Amino acid sequence: MKTTNNNISTGSGRNYRTKYMQLVEFITNQIETDDLQINDRLPSLNKLTEHLGMSKETVLKGLNYLSEKGIIESEYRKGYYVKKKSQHMQYRICLILDKMNILRDRIYQSFVENISDFAEVDVYFHHHNFKVFEKLIDENLNNYTHFVITTFFKESVKEVLNRIPANKRIILDYNESELEGDYTCIFQDYQSDIQECLTELLPQLEKYSRLVLVAPREAYHGDAIIKGFKKFTKQFNKNNVILNSVDESNMRIGDAFITFSRYDQDDVSIIKIAHKNNWKLGRDIGLLSYNDTSVKEVLEKGITVISTDFNMMGKEAALAILNKETAKIRDKAKIILRKSL
Repeated sequence: MKTTNNNISTGSGRNYRTKYMQLVEFITNQIETDDLQINDRLPSLNKLTEHLGMSKETVLKGLNYLSEKGIIESEYRKGYYVKKKSQHMQYRICLILDKMNILRDRIYQSFVENISDFAEVDVYFHHHNFKVFEKLIDENLNNYTHFVITTFFKESVKEVLNRIPANKRIILDYNESELEGDYTCIFQDYQSDIQECLTELLPQLEKYSRLVLVAPREAYHGDAIIKGFKKFTKQFNKNNVILNSVDESNMRIGDAFITFSRYDQDDVSIIKIAHKNNWKLGRDIGLLSYNDTSVKEVLEKGITVISTDFNMMGKEAALAILNKETAKIRDKAKIILRKSL
């Protein structure tokens, strides 16, 4: 590895992240200019520390970053070796999701399918941990052409999101409003969706004496759904109750349940209680669940759902990047009517 004219100035007042990313840029530049070849061994940790004027901790952080990207790999007791050249495509995208489930997988697969010929996509998960999310943003601000993000936090993320230049910022699924600049947001309007969908379902709901919304306290979009539910029941004078969890003591024949719990635990609980009491879904009690899955299509001869098109959401995000456009797009939810209602 050539070392002439490659000294890196860390500068005073520069943050920790910048130092290790300078190492990353130094190594990748050596690879791209063929000063380092595939399968070449990198200089030792001590040599890199001495040459770059960095601490061992900083150098290790940079080497770990390169390892995670697959550009280098470590061999036990031997050191680090060049595995591949960094890929240069038109775009390099940081996709940060709150979690991975079947719905997020639809976004991911659709997004990658529509943009993979033009972009390298790295995927991260914050699992609703604000500190993890903030670190992901801060450590990658200068490494990507675009950030595609699903949020859903109890804390406000406005200040963190505003660290990303607006033209690089694409927010999915939740409408993070009042952000700076002209950015893309492709979102569900939870309040309007439930009002509109329940209005569409008025003929099916007539046979039920009470609407029961099961709204878990931990639901990140629960407040918006509750507001829409209350407006609907007030407008159409519907007997209703809001519960935080499924409780057999609060269930009775003539109830129509609306659920949106993660992993569909409430749907399972309602179905078990119905079986125990010999109640038939769609006759004795009703069930309307959020987000369609292949299981809901066949469970109990079909569960009626309110669901947006997550495949479309991924495609719209990819097109916004490829067309160099910013847009505010509401992906409206639709009803899929089945036997449970």
